[in-house]
Order: sequence, then C-alpha cells, then structure tokens
Amino acid sequence: MAPLGKSVLWVDDEAELLESHRLFLTDKGYRVQMARNAADALALLRQHAFDILLLDEQMPGMRGIAMVREARDLAPSMPIVMVTKSEEDSTLREAIGQDVADYLVKPVTPRQVQALLTRLLEGARIRSAAVSRRFVERFRELEATRLRDLDWRGWTDRYAELVQWEAELTAAGETGLLTSLRALFPAMHRDFAAYIGDGYPRWIHALDGDRPPLSVDVVGEFLLPVLAEHPAVVFVVVDCLRLDQWKALEPVVAQAFEIDTAHYFALLPTATPYARNALFSGLFPAEIAERFPDWWGEGEDESLNQHERDLLVEQLRTLRGETPVRYHKITSAFDSDELERHLSTAIATEGVSAFVFNFVDMLTHGRSESAILYEVARDEAAFRELTEQW
Repeated sequence: MAPLGKSVLWVDDEAELLESHRLFLTDKGYRVQMARNAADALALLRQHAFDILLLDEQMPGMRGIAMVREARDLAPSMPIVMVTKSEEDSTLREAIGQDVADYLVKPVTPRQVQALLTRLLEGARIRSAAVSRRFVERFRELEATRLRDLDWRGWTDRYAELVQWEAELTAAGETGLLTSLRALFPAMHRDFAAYIGDGYPRWIHALDGDRPPLSVDVVGEFLLPVLAEHPAVVFVVVDCLRLDQWKALEPVVAQAFEIDTAHYFALLPTATPYARNALFSGLFPAEIAERFPDWWGEGEDESLNQHERDLLVEQLRTLRGETPVRYHKITSAFDSDELERHLSTAIATEGVSAFVFNFVDMLTHGRSESAILYEVARDEAAFRELTEQW
C-alpha cells in the first residue's frame, strides 16, 4: 500500500481510457486526480498540493513540455513524469532538459505506473529501511568479531566497511543506529593503535615482507604503472583527506573517470612535512635528510615542503629515468582559477602533472581555531558535506 496521503495528478486528454489505471492505483492506496488539459491541471495545482504529476506530452491547447514550466512555478519540488507516445530522441532530450523525474512511453500498464510511483515516492524510505535491516544484522557480527586478530588487509577492509556504514546510515537519517556504530570506534581505535605499535617497526625494517603500501610506495606502486601505459599523467594529492571524505567525493569524480581504489598506510608521524615528503621522494625522512640535506632542515613545517617537485623528479629519475614533471600547489581561489585555465594543457602534456590541494588540511586545522568554521563543520557529516561542496 502507498503511504497515506500520497496523491497523484494525472493529466491526459484521453483520461477515460485510463480509468482502469486510476482504479488500480486507488486500490494500491494512491489518491489519483485526473485532468483532461493543462488549464484544468494548473487550476488544481493552485488549489491542492500533489505528491507527483503524470503529464501527457501531447495535449490540445498547451503541450506537456510547456506546462512543466508553469507547474514548476506552482510546485517547485514536486516530481514530474512525462508520458508520451513519441520515442524520438529529441522529445526525450527536451523532457530531460526540463528536469523531469522520469519518462514513460505509451502504452503504459498499471503496474508500470505503480512501479514508477513506488520508486519516486517511496524509494528513499524503502532504501532506508533496507539499510537499517542490513546494518542490524551486520552489527552483531562486527561486535562478535571485534577481538579477532586482523592483518593489515583485514584492518583496511574493516575501516572501509565502517566508513561505508557511516555514510549509508547518515544518508538514511538513522541517528540511533549511527550512535551504535560510533560506539564501536573507541575500542577499535585502541585495538588498531596496539596493532600499529606492534607491526609498524617491522614494516619499516623489513621492506620486502608482507606489509601494507606506505607513503614511500605510492609513486612506485600506483603512479608508475599508469605512467608506463599513458605518456601524460595527472597526479592529484589532497592533503589530509580521510577515507570518509573521499567516499563523499567519489561519486563526483566517477561522473568523469573510471575509479580503481587501493589503500595505503601513511608513515609515522603523519604530519605533512614527513608523510608528504615521503610520498614525493619514496624515502623515509631520515633518508631524505641523508641524501638531500639541503632540502631537509630545521624550520617551520611549511618550509619543509618546499622541495616536493625536486623530490618527485629525483624519485622518477631513479625509477624510470628522466621524466618531465610539472608541480602546482593549490592553496587559494586564485590558484584554483590558474589551474582551471591550464588544466587542459597539463592533461595533454607528456610527463607527470602533480597537483597538491591544501584545502582539506587548512579546513581540518581551521576548525579548531575558527568558531565560524567549527559551526559550519561541527560534526563528521557536515565536514564531509563541506568537502564535497569544495
């Protein structure tokens, strides 16, 4: 049954032929109001609120496409579905251009319409309920297996799963289940800290053993294979980006690129001068200081990252020979504008174009220093949303 109050306005100049559809939907719990033309439909929209509008594309007087614009003025958030006899691409593109929620081609069956209404009007509720059921089942397993010994792959999978659950429960508005999920984190943080304390010394002293990729491995393990297949590669580094923030950005990136996800562990300490220099050089901090003493010295944190381009050039020279490198650090709106103007050239130019974004790092530290920033990104969900908007 449809939720109480779900109302449908269906506009078609052959409304009498749709009586069986109306009766079927009424039996399923929907309140269906029929209208034969755009003028009558607009009059009804001025008098009543409807949950969805089904609109015939070809009607006497005013075409459905023209009515969409007027209906939007009266009910901006109401989903509109275009129903038409035409299968031409131009009609479909015109409907999509008016931001209709969906598109049906006549003849339509009552069950087709019911399925569409269920998806558009009840889809979010159904998905939320499904997420809740799946999490309740999985939560028991997570609690039961918390004390199980995990290797680095197990910890990576565990954290990725928790991040995914947090995103799904946040989207579903399940605050109670989110509280249960977050109750797992303190104990898991302690367990992971103990695991790192025991395993990290072995990782850095036995580099050929079974260990996770570290900051020093990123270029050799992930960038180099891409560079071997493509003459021009863009290497993007977003400083201080957490996995949950990346998950918020991933759908945006996926609109333009295929994504192949791999994880690595930052070296310790994770502070920018150490972890980022290790990434660009392929060396641990002590090795950088030994091999390039002029590029590593005492001073402010920012001064210790002045030679990232040079370190990347040296690492690529060691790994594959001379490689053209372009390096851009983006810390302001001006830098972003400059990047946008030169991006097409960078993508087409042979070699590596490295772009380092500091926004997330600045935001992370700024939250503790600025009351305004703290209010904008008070909790993790708001922080992810702000990162996505950026």
